[in-house]
Amino acid sequence: MALPQAAAIVAYRGAGLSVIAGNARFNQAMEQGRVSPADILPNSVWAERIRDFIDSGKDNVIFETRRDGKLGPEYHMCTIGRLHSDDPAQHLLLFTATDRTNERAIEKNLRRELLADGLTALPNRTGFGEEIDDRLKNGVWPDMAQFGIIAIDLSRFSRVNESLGPMAGDELLITVAKRLKSCLRQGDVLARIGGNDFAIFARLNNGLSDALHIVQRIQEAMGSPIRLSDLQIRVDCAIGCALSLDLEEDPDDVVRKAQAAVKIAKRTGKVEIYRNGVLKEAQRRFSIESRLRDALSQGGLSLAYQPLIHLQTGEITGFEALARWNDPELGNVPPTEFIAVAEESGLITSLGRWAAYEAAQALSRWDAKYGQPLPVGVNVNVSAIQIARDDVESMFEEAVRYAGIDGRRMTAELTESAIVADPDKARKWLVALKDLNMSIAMDDFGTGFSNLASLHSLPIDILKIDRSFVSSMLEDHDKMVIVRTILSLAESLNLKVTAEGIETQALALQLQNMGCWQGQGYYFARPMNETDAFDYWRARWNFETI
Repeated sequence: MALPQAAAIVAYRGAGLSVIAGNARFNQAMEQGRVSPADILPNSVWAERIRDFIDSGKDNVIFETRRDGKLGPEYHMCTIGRLHSDDPAQHLLLFTATDRTNERAIEKNLRRELLADGLTALPNRTGFGEEIDDRLKNGVWPDMAQFGIIAIDLSRFSRVNESLGPMAGDELLITVAKRLKSCLRQGDVLARIGGNDFAIFARLNNGLSDALHIVQRIQEAMGSPIRLSDLQIRVDCAIGCALSLDLEEDPDDVVRKAQAAVKIAKRTGKVEIYRNGVLKEAQRRFSIESRLRDALSQGGLSLAYQPLIHLQTGEITGFEALARWNDPELGNVPPTEFIAVAEESGLITSLGRWAAYEAAQALSRWDAKYGQPLPVGVNVNVSAIQIARDDVESMFEEAVRYAGIDGRRMTAELTESAIVADPDKARKWLVALKDLNMSIAMDDFGTGFSNLASLHSLPIDILKIDRSFVSSMLEDHDKMVIVRTILSLAESLNLKVTAEGIETQALALQLQNMGCWQGQGYYFARPMNETDAFDYWRARWNFETI
């Protein structure tokens, strides 16, 4: 038998197996112990496979066997084929066995690499799933037990990478992995499931209290600073937890729920436990992000324009541009919802640029329709995150240049948080906007951290009093006092004031009597499309009563 692998002719009679002849490789394998006589005894795996093969009526079969050898598991790829026999009571078979032990060892090592994180040696996302499946299938679980996933996000990891370099970032991840590992109980699994994301699979015999006990240990372990080179760095963690309903629940769903909870924890700064509906909320946010990306590239958004009224004369001084989105699949998505998603996903830069360019183009189209420049401007909102991520100065410079309009007709509206976050950067870009002759309005004034020093030192022109103070000030004495105070402060700093949320004529008259410069609200008009806004202005031109 000149076959390249170990081969033998095997006779099967009744329940007995015997080797009639073997080639040199088979005999050598027998001598070296890689194939033993026990392998062909009636109660061996091979004998069982041979009996099944004879009963099947097939001409040949291929299978793999595993046995425990002196140096660990041994694997053989075996084949059985029928041979002609003159004795009808005896079956002659050609049996071959190829040693696959080395190949299986290589595969095992490669699989381990595929399932493990190369930096921390922890399971990666795929390996984490397999570890969970193994424990759920093979572990002994008491009645009423459940499992939980604890997701951990390192809040300031990107800053370490940016300031100290990737090697310091790697060192930080390794140290964090060691600390988190010290929090585990027997049977728990720690994995690195993303760049700076870790997760723990935990058996919960006592439900939420067990999970919170682990969270407490994590917080204690991460409480002390981590030394990197000559620096001591405190690493803050956002932690989200999700508990399974029972042991039959899909672990992937529980992991997703924990990740949804940790996203909320990043915003709140607290440990968050998954609540029903949070995953749906996360899935909706993902849908909004995906659809918004398409809408921005395909012109699916529009601007609505709400008039700004001079309270002393009743004239329209301008419009505030407000983004609107009616999606074919999602329907009418509120700005509060899609702008929050845009800020979280980074789409705010594209959204902000689109709004600035579109608002400037609207002014240009109105001018063309009227035959000369309209005596109105447009206010465009600028997000604090947009300021941090985009070149706002060049955005507005391009917007007015492409539209061929005077910068005096554009006003940038920003919140106090945009200034407080980085006053030096804010001063730089505000001065650049003033070089374009633009006006600067501080939106939602009074609702956040009012930095009076910023009001004095920065080139701000307008304070916008938030609607929460204006709409109910006639019934609420405290809010009336706040509005009076803001008006007095603005007068002393030589700033103009716009009041938002004017819903009634009584409010408009009261603000007029208090000396407020400008107002907007449903009493005058709701936000309207570009054509209706132009018609509204033309109908009210030189209309001088409130």
